[in-house]
Amino acid sequence: MAKEREKEQSKETAISRRDFLKGMGTGAVAATVAPIVLVGTEKSAEAQMGEEITRAKIKLNINNRLYEVEVEPRTTLLSVLRDGIDTSGKRIDLTGAKPICDRGECGGCTIQVDGKVIYSCMMLALDAQGKQITTVEGLANGDKLHPVQEAFIQHDALMCGFCTPGFVVAAKSLLDENPSPSLAEIKEGLAGNTCRCGTYPFIFEAVKTASRKLKDPLRKIGG
Repeated sequence: MAKEREKEQSKETAISRRDFLKGMGTGAVAATVAPIVLVGTEKSAEAQMGEEITRAKIKLNINNRLYEVEVEPRTTLLSVLRDGIDTSGKRIDLTGAKPICDRGECGGCTIQVDGKVIYSCMMLALDAQGKQITTVEGLANGDKLHPVQEAFIQHDALMCGFCTPGFVVAAKSLLDENPSPSLAEIKEGLAGNTCRCGTYPFIFEAVKTASRKLKDPLRKIGG
């Protein structure tokens, strides 16, 4: 009797391979349709897919010039600098900041916002309203280059040149805060920028020279 009772219990609790696969199939279908269920009916989901993304007009102070542009909330400051169209129809076209990694790791898109170093690929254009934005194009005074720019040329502190604008802005920001940095401080200050060509020794020398030039504007750049 005991053995028969055990057989009956095993029949009640056993799951056949076919039942198991049926259950898995049902679960897979449920997982597939879950996102649609979460956002509402099929019609509301289609409406959401077809809905246009809101755009807004904003004003940005870039290199002491005011630009009015229309942007989506997701638009980065880097995108506006390079490809933004002013409401007058003119492209902003400040392409010094480079879209290299597009995730805040290489420093190729470095700019200054209110005097602080910022990766423009990581900042929304909407968040830059009311702030002073400075790109590498805004460092020179007319035809006269900034001492950091002069020093980079003097020391050939570039190879392919793609990362150079970011390094120049980062170096300028470093010297704004620390006019007489040591080599260790220079390395630390530029740690957020990457040069794939490996011109770091020349970059460090350029920053040292720019430091001397800024303290004594009459001194020759190579002195």
